[in-house]
Amino acid sequence: MAPAAVVRLLFREERRSVRAVEAAADAVAAVAVAAAQALATGGRLVYLGAGTSGRLGALDAAECGPTFGARPGQVVAVVAGGARALRRAVEGAEDDARAAGRALARIRVGPRDLVVGIAASGITPFVVGGLHTARHAAATTALVTCAPGAARAAGVHADLLVGLAVGPEVLAGSTRLKAGTATKLVLNAISTAAMVSIGKCYGPRMIDVVPSSAKLRARARRLIAELTGRPTRAGRLLARAGGRVKTAVVMGRLGVDRAEAERRLRAAGGRLRALIGDP
Repeated sequence: MAPAAVVRLLFREERRSVRAVEAAADAVAAVAVAAAQALATGGRLVYLGAGTSGRLGALDAAECGPTFGARPGQVVAVVAGGARALRRAVEGAEDDARAAGRALARIRVGPRDLVVGIAASGITPFVVGGLHTARHAAATTALVTCAPGAARAAGVHADLLVGLAVGPEVLAGSTRLKAGTATKLVLNAISTAAMVSIGKCYGPRMIDVVPSSAKLRARARRLIAELTGRPTRAGRLLARAGGRVKTAVVMGRLGVDRAEAERRLRAAGGRLRALIGDP
Protein backbone atom coordinates (compact mmCIF):
# COMPACT_ATOMS: atom_id res chain seq x y z
CA MET A 1 0.00 0.00 0.00
CA ALA A 2 1.12 3.53 -0.70
CA PRO A 3 1.70 5.74 2.36
CA ALA A 4 -1.40 7.81 1.59
CA ALA A 5 -3.53 4.65 1.53
CA VAL A 6 -2.05 3.48 4.84
CA VAL A 7 -2.81 6.83 6.43
CA ARG A 8 -6.40 6.86 5.19
CA LEU A 9 -6.93 3.29 6.40
CA LEU A 10 -5.60 4.17 9.84
CA PHE A 11 -7.86 7.20 10.09
CA ARG A 12 -10.92 5.25 8.96
CA GLU A 13 -10.29 2.63 11.61
CA GLU A 14 -9.76 5.28 14.30
CA ARG A 15 -13.44 6.21 13.99
CA ARG A 16 -14.12 2.94 15.78
CA SER A 17 -12.16 4.24 18.77
CA VAL A 18 -14.57 7.14 19.23
CA ARG A 19 -17.62 4.94 18.74
CA ALA A 20 -16.28 2.44 21.28
CA VAL A 21 -15.76 5.15 23.88
CA GLU A 22 -19.21 6.62 23.28
CA ALA A 23 -20.77 3.17 23.75
CA ALA A 24 -18.98 2.84 27.10
CA ALA A 25 -19.98 6.31 28.37
CA ASP A 26 -22.02 5.07 31.33
CA ALA A 27 -19.22 2.79 32.51
CA VAL A 28 -16.67 5.59 32.15
CA ALA A 29 -18.94 7.94 34.12
CA ALA A 30 -19.15 5.38 36.94
CA VAL A 31 -15.36 5.37 37.21
CA ALA A 32 -15.33 9.19 37.18
CA VAL A 33 -17.80 9.21 40.08
CA ALA A 34 -15.53 6.85 42.02
CA ALA A 35 -12.53 9.06 41.22
CA ALA A 36 -14.35 12.16 42.43
CA GLN A 37 -15.30 10.36 45.64
CA ALA A 38 -11.69 9.33 46.21
CA LEU A 39 -10.31 12.83 45.61
CA ALA A 40 -13.01 14.52 47.69
CA THR A 41 -12.28 12.32 50.72
CA GLY A 42 -8.50 12.70 50.71
CA GLY A 43 -7.77 9.70 48.54
CA ARG A 44 -6.00 9.38 45.21
CA LEU A 45 -6.66 8.44 41.63
CA VAL A 46 -4.00 5.84 40.82
CA TYR A 47 -3.41 4.67 37.25
CA LEU A 48 -1.76 1.27 36.80
CA GLY A 49 -0.43 0.02 33.49
CA ALA A 50 2.38 -1.34 31.34
CA GLY A 51 3.74 -0.18 27.98
CA THR A 52 1.47 2.19 26.07
CA SER A 53 -1.26 1.82 28.70
CA GLY A 54 1.10 2.84 31.49
CA ARG A 55 2.46 5.78 29.52
CA LEU A 56 -1.05 7.06 28.81
CA GLY A 57 -1.82 6.86 32.52
CA ALA A 58 1.36 8.78 33.30
CA LEU A 59 0.45 11.43 30.71
CA ASP A 60 -2.99 12.01 32.20
CA ALA A 61 -1.63 12.08 35.75
CA ALA A 62 1.06 14.60 34.82
CA GLU A 63 -1.49 16.99 33.30
CA CYS A 64 -3.81 17.07 36.32
CA GLY A 65 -1.46 19.37 38.26
CA PRO A 66 -1.18 22.31 35.84
CA THR A 67 -4.71 21.89 34.46
CA PHE A 68 -6.69 21.45 37.67
CA GLY A 69 -4.31 22.46 40.44
CA ALA A 70 -4.23 18.88 41.72
CA ARG A 71 -1.80 18.49 44.59
CA PRO A 72 1.39 16.45 44.03
CA GLY A 73 0.56 12.81 44.62
CA GLN A 74 -3.20 13.29 44.21
CA VAL A 75 -3.24 11.67 40.75
CA VAL A 76 -0.54 9.02 40.42
CA ALA A 77 0.68 6.66 37.70
CA VAL A 78 2.33 3.33 38.50
CA VAL A 79 4.07 2.08 35.35
CA ALA A 80 5.66 -1.32 34.79
CA GLY A 81 9.41 -0.86 34.62
CA GLY A 82 9.35 2.45 36.51
CA ALA A 83 10.27 5.89 35.22
CA ARG A 84 12.69 4.63 32.56
CA ALA A 85 9.80 2.76 30.89
CA LEU A 86 8.28 6.14 30.01
CA ARG A 87 11.12 6.77 27.56
CA ARG A 88 12.00 3.29 26.34
CA ALA A 89 10.30 -0.11 26.47
CA VAL A 90 11.44 -2.28 29.38
CA GLU A 91 11.03 -5.80 28.03
CA GLY A 92 9.36 -8.25 30.37
CA ALA A 93 8.24 -5.64 32.89
CA GLU A 94 4.58 -6.23 32.06
CA ASP A 95 4.93 -9.91 33.05
CA ASP A 96 5.99 -9.18 36.64
CA ALA A 97 2.72 -9.39 38.58
CA ARG A 98 4.42 -8.97 41.94
CA ALA A 99 6.17 -5.75 40.92
CA ALA A 100 2.84 -3.92 40.75
CA GLY A 101 1.95 -5.10 44.24
CA ARG A 102 5.27 -3.85 45.59
CA ALA A 103 4.84 -0.49 43.87
CA LEU A 104 1.32 -0.01 45.28
CA ALA A 105 2.53 -1.04 48.73
CA ARG A 106 5.28 1.60 48.55
CA ILE A 107 2.73 4.35 47.97
CA ARG A 108 0.46 2.83 50.63
CA VAL A 109 -2.66 2.34 48.56
CA GLY A 110 -5.66 2.05 50.85
CA PRO A 111 -9.45 2.29 51.28
CA ARG A 112 -9.75 5.92 50.20
CA ASP A 113 -7.98 5.37 46.87
CA LEU A 114 -9.26 4.42 43.42
CA VAL A 115 -6.88 2.22 41.42
CA VAL A 116 -7.58 2.16 37.67
CA GLY A 117 -5.89 -0.72 35.89
CA ILE A 118 -5.26 -0.08 32.18
CA ALA A 119 -4.73 -3.17 30.03
CA ALA A 120 -5.69 -3.34 26.36
CA SER A 121 -5.49 -7.16 26.44
CA GLY A 122 -7.28 -7.42 29.77
CA ILE A 123 -4.78 -9.95 31.07
CA THR A 124 -1.49 -8.05 31.52
CA PRO A 125 0.08 -9.73 34.58
CA PHE A 126 1.41 -6.43 35.99
CA VAL A 127 -2.09 -4.94 35.97
CA VAL A 128 -3.84 -8.10 37.16
CA GLY A 129 -1.42 -8.42 40.07
CA GLY A 130 -1.77 -4.77 40.96
CA LEU A 131 -5.56 -4.94 41.00
CA HIS A 132 -5.37 -7.96 43.31
CA THR A 133 -3.13 -6.02 45.70
CA ALA A 134 -5.41 -2.97 45.55
CA ARG A 135 -8.50 -5.04 46.34
CA HIS A 136 -6.68 -6.69 49.24
CA ALA A 137 -5.88 -3.17 50.54
CA ALA A 138 -9.62 -2.31 50.33
CA ALA A 139 -9.11 0.28 47.58
CA THR A 140 -11.83 0.72 44.96
CA THR A 141 -10.69 -0.77 41.66
CA ALA A 142 -11.51 -0.30 37.98
CA LEU A 143 -10.26 -1.89 34.78
CA VAL A 144 -10.09 -0.17 31.40
CA THR A 145 -9.62 -2.74 28.65
CA CYS A 146 -10.28 -3.45 24.99
CA ALA A 147 -10.79 -7.15 25.76
CA PRO A 148 -13.34 -7.42 28.58
CA GLY A 149 -14.19 -10.98 27.59
CA ALA A 150 -10.59 -12.08 27.97
CA ALA A 151 -10.39 -10.37 31.36
CA ARG A 152 -13.51 -12.14 32.62
CA ALA A 153 -12.34 -15.49 31.27
CA ALA A 154 -9.03 -15.06 33.07
CA GLY A 155 -10.82 -14.28 36.33
CA VAL A 156 -9.63 -10.68 36.54
CA HIS A 157 -11.62 -8.87 39.23
CA ALA A 158 -12.36 -5.14 39.51
CA ASP A 159 -15.22 -3.22 41.07
CA LEU A 160 -15.82 -1.29 37.84
CA LEU A 161 -15.19 -2.34 34.24
CA VAL A 162 -14.83 -0.21 31.11
CA GLY A 163 -14.86 -2.43 28.03
CA LEU A 164 -13.91 -0.81 24.71
CA ALA A 165 -14.93 -2.62 21.53
CA VAL A 166 -12.38 -1.12 19.16
CA GLY A 167 -11.93 -4.26 17.05
CA PRO A 168 -8.66 -5.66 15.64
CA GLU A 169 -5.81 -3.25 15.05
CA VAL A 170 -4.75 -2.39 11.49
CA LEU A 171 -1.28 -3.57 12.49
CA ALA A 172 -2.16 -6.73 14.37
CA GLY A 173 -1.43 -6.45 18.08
CA SER A 174 -0.19 -2.85 17.98
CA THR A 175 -2.30 -1.45 20.80
CA ARG A 176 -0.72 1.99 20.41
CA LEU A 177 -3.27 2.50 17.61
CA LYS A 178 -7.05 2.20 18.20
CA ALA A 179 -6.68 0.82 21.71
CA GLY A 180 -4.32 3.67 22.60
CA THR A 181 -6.67 6.31 21.19
CA ALA A 182 -9.70 4.89 23.00
CA THR A 183 -7.76 4.56 26.25
CA LYS A 184 -6.56 8.17 26.13
CA LEU A 185 -10.12 9.38 25.53
CA VAL A 186 -11.34 7.37 28.52
CA LEU A 187 -8.62 8.56 30.90
CA ASN A 188 -9.18 12.19 29.84
CA ALA A 189 -12.88 11.75 30.55
CA ILE A 190 -12.35 10.10 33.95
CA SER A 191 -10.00 12.76 35.30
CA THR A 192 -11.85 15.72 33.75
CA ALA A 193 -15.30 14.64 34.92
CA ALA A 194 -13.92 13.90 38.39
CA MET A 195 -12.26 17.32 38.63
CA VAL A 196 -15.44 19.04 37.45
CA SER A 197 -17.34 17.17 40.17
CA ILE A 198 -15.08 18.46 42.95
CA GLY A 199 -15.20 22.10 41.83
CA LYS A 200 -12.00 22.39 39.82
CA CYS A 201 -13.83 24.03 36.90
CA TYR A 202 -16.23 26.94 36.57
CA GLY A 203 -18.39 26.38 33.52
CA PRO A 204 -15.93 25.53 30.74
CA ARG A 205 -13.05 27.30 32.48
CA MET A 206 -10.00 25.74 34.16
CA ILE A 207 -10.48 27.89 37.23
CA ASP A 208 -7.77 26.10 39.23
CA VAL A 209 -5.17 26.32 36.45
CA VAL A 210 -1.64 26.73 37.81
CA PRO A 211 0.06 29.75 36.14
CA SER A 212 3.44 28.05 35.81
CA SER A 213 4.42 29.49 32.40
CA ALA A 214 4.00 32.72 30.46
CA LYS A 215 1.13 31.21 28.49
CA LEU A 216 -0.69 30.03 31.62
CA ARG A 217 -0.07 33.32 33.44
CA ALA A 218 -1.69 35.13 30.54
CA ARG A 219 -4.61 32.70 30.64
CA ALA A 220 -4.97 33.23 34.39
CA ARG A 221 -5.13 37.00 33.92
CA ARG A 222 -7.75 36.62 31.18
CA LEU A 223 -9.88 34.42 33.41
CA ILE A 224 -9.72 36.92 36.26
CA ALA A 225 -10.49 39.83 33.94
CA GLU A 226 -13.44 38.00 32.43
CA LEU A 227 -14.96 36.83 35.71
CA THR A 228 -14.42 40.02 37.73
CA GLY A 229 -15.04 42.57 34.99
CA ARG A 230 -11.84 44.34 36.06
CA PRO A 231 -9.26 43.78 33.31
CA THR A 232 -6.89 46.48 34.54
CA ARG A 233 -6.67 44.85 37.97
CA ALA A 234 -6.34 41.22 36.87
CA GLY A 235 -2.57 41.06 37.22
CA ARG A 236 -2.59 42.68 40.66
CA LEU A 237 -5.38 40.44 41.88
CA LEU A 238 -3.48 37.37 40.71
CA ALA A 239 -0.34 38.51 42.53
CA ARG A 240 -2.24 39.35 45.72
CA ALA A 241 -3.94 35.94 45.57
CA GLY A 242 -0.60 34.14 45.49
CA GLY A 243 -1.15 32.97 41.92
CA ARG A 244 -4.50 31.30 42.67
CA VAL A 245 -7.06 32.24 40.04
CA LYS A 246 -10.09 31.14 42.04
CA THR A 247 -8.98 33.14 45.07
CA ALA A 248 -8.34 36.21 42.90
CA VAL A 249 -11.83 35.99 41.40
CA VAL A 250 -13.45 35.86 44.85
CA MET A 251 -11.34 38.81 45.98
CA GLY A 252 -12.32 40.84 42.94
CA ARG A 253 -16.01 39.93 42.94
CA LEU A 254 -16.70 40.12 46.66
CA GLY A 255 -14.22 42.86 47.64
CA VAL A 256 -12.45 40.79 50.31
CA ASP A 257 -8.79 40.15 51.07
CA ARG A 258 -6.94 36.93 50.36
CA ALA A 259 -7.45 35.39 53.78
CA GLU A 260 -11.19 35.98 53.70
CA ALA A 261 -11.46 34.73 50.11
CA GLU A 262 -9.65 31.52 51.02
CA ARG A 263 -11.84 31.08 54.12
CA ARG A 264 -15.00 31.42 52.04
CA LEU A 265 -13.71 29.02 49.41
CA ARG A 266 -12.92 26.41 52.07
CA ALA A 267 -16.42 26.82 53.51
CA ALA A 268 -17.86 26.32 50.00
CA GLY A 269 -15.82 23.19 49.38
CA GLY A 270 -13.76 25.02 46.76
CA ARG A 271 -16.80 25.58 44.55
CA LEU A 272 -16.70 29.04 43.00
CA ARG A 273 -20.32 28.81 41.86
CA ALA A 274 -21.46 28.69 45.51
CA LEU A 275 -19.90 32.13 46.07
CA ILE A 276 -20.54 34.06 42.87
CA GLY A 277 -23.36 32.17 41.19
CA ASP A 278 -23.63 30.54 37.78
CA PRO A 279 -21.25 31.48 34.95
